[in-house]
Amino acid sequence: QVLLVESGGGLVQAGGSLRLSCVASGSTFNINTMGWYRQAPGKPRELVAIVDSGGKPTVTDSVKGRFTISRDNTKNTVSLQMNSLKLEDTAVYYCNGQEYLPSLRMYWGQGTQVTVSS
Repeated sequence: QVLLVESGGGLVQAGGSLRLSCVASGSTFNINTMGWYRQAPGKPRELVAIVDSGGKPTVTDSVKGRFTISRDNTKNTVSLQMNSLKLEDTAVYYCNGQEYLPSLRMYWGQGTQVTVSS
């Protein structure tokens, strides 16, 4: 079992920055990728950014150039640096971890609210 705990959400004005952090504990040795998803009210949950076990990052086009994902395998943490925040970034952000093949089991944090105001 794996426990993911997020922190760093809050209220920020458009153009501002926030840094989200996630700490994984438990049986983390089978985790391949870690990432961040978000879900706004009335919208489906979407992938924001993901990083593999070797540290290779991938971000969705809507946040490219503004968000940076990073991972520290020695501390079992993943972070999301969010700059130049926009109103449409408002959502609950969830930390995610997925195991290697064949299981591909996913773990989720409880979420942290990010609200961007004008």
